[in-house]
Amino acid sequence: MDLTTIVLILDSSVRLATPLLLACLAGLYSERSGIFDIGLEGKMLAGAFFAAAAAYWTGSAWLGLLAAIAASIVLALVHGFASITQRGNQIVSGVAINFLAAGMTALLGQAWFSQGGRTPQLGADARFGAITLPGAEALRDVPVVGEIYYELISGHNLIVYVAFLMVPLTWWVLFRTRFGLRLRAVGQNPAAVDTAGVSVPFLRYRAVVICGILTGIAGAYLAIAQSAGFIVNMSAGKGYIALAALIFAKWRPWPAMGACFLFGFLDAVSIRLQGANVPVIGEVPVQFMQALPYILTVILLAGFIGRAVPPKAGGIPYVKER
Repeated sequence: MDLTTIVLILDSSVRLATPLLLACLAGLYSERSGIFDIGLEGKMLAGAFFAAAAAYWTGSAWLGLLAAIAASIVLALVHGFASITQRGNQIVSGVAINFLAAGMTALLGQAWFSQGGRTPQLGADARFGAITLPGAEALRDVPVVGEIYYELISGHNLIVYVAFLMVPLTWWVLFRTRFGLRLRAVGQNPAAVDTAGVSVPFLRYRAVVICGILTGIAGAYLAIAQSAGFIVNMSAGKGYIALAALIFAKWRPWPAMGACFLFGFLDAVSIRLQGANVPVIGEVPVQFMQALPYILTVILLAGFIGRAVPPKAGGIPYVKER
């Protein structure tokens, strides 16, 4: 395998890891505050649909992004209301959001556009295009360094760079700010936080809203950056893989980036090997390669993660003592 092939696979890995990373960081904020969120998939899907619809109607990728964030925040607040205010079962609420988003996007897509749930193809102005970093063209023909910089580092759209910049920002927020200290504390011992005079519900609602913002961006990436429109169930389980990456990373931002890149790499390799001839085995079935990332996700979680201890107060509604 030559350098060009390796760089192309890594480039594809970065693109495929981006929505996983955004959703994983979204779950990190929510679950660190004690609110388990199975509904990452649904919020991503809703974000993708409303991003594509708004971008098609307005011709603006930025308005599509704002629509995605707004739709995802609405679902996040629904989850927050059920889990925080009403003290309902967080798993059931998350699953309900996934079903709601899957049905709602297909129904509205058909009602609004009459294309089987799809949105019309988006033009270039309604999508986030690739960004060429300074010096990329000049270094393009330089052996090794130029190829890596031009193909792998440069040439991604804005949301890709935002996703990877969110990793150090999330680390700083969680471990170097008062808000992050309180957020982690409320996921471990909400009674102690309440005793200190800090509102547990308000902290958790803020974490849930941050989760909505990031999943909305992830959904917008799927529809108006990676693709040129919305198709039914286009999130294709990425929210669940993001949850697996979050557990694999043990609720820490830097390992979360590594886990998401690993899953993106497995997905990129599976795409690369579709229809390829493997010695002894022969031509690999397309269906097997499509299922490979999910199979390896289960294997990695079962055999390589070790013990992952979630926040102690995760999934437990907080009832203030009187």
